[in-house]
Amino acid sequence: MSDATLLELVKEVRWKTLKILETVDGEMARFKPPGLNNTILWHAGHAAVVVEQLCFVVAAGTAPKTPPDWFEKFGWNSKPAMVTQWPSVVELVDWLKDQRDRLIALVETFTPEQLDRIVGTAPRNRTVRGEIVHALHDEANHQGEMHLLKKLWKLQTL
Repeated sequence: MSDATLLELVKEVRWKTLKILETVDGEMARFKPPGLNNTILWHAGHAAVVVEQLCFVVAAGTAPKTPPDWFEKFGWNSKPAMVTQWPSVVELVDWLKDQRDRLIALVETFTPEQLDRIVGTAPRNRTVRGEIVHALHDEANHQGEMHLLKKLWKLQTL
């Protein structure tokens, strides 16, 4: 029996990320205002990498399906200023949709006992459920950054 609340959270958080990206074109996606390090594209790619690492690799114990260079581009220790080749917005959106479907299918397979299993290491000691929630919370935080960058983009084009 799957966790209905966790499934709803997966759907809601990813829907909102995809909704934000609906009106983002290539130029806006790569916009980086002075004093900031990351773009809309980086924040969306970061969400994909974090979900892949925490939900699939840590929580489920599977190999990541992100393209090989995405962790270097979008991971928590990435250096976006050093990246010269970025995926397109369309490629990233397609990937996020596929990942959403895979995550829903994964969460549907977990029993309550499996969701309560500890997979994190000290000091966090997160459960499978905790890793999934943490990944989705991180994605939701990055949605705020994407919203802000969209607003700044509009201001600079006035």
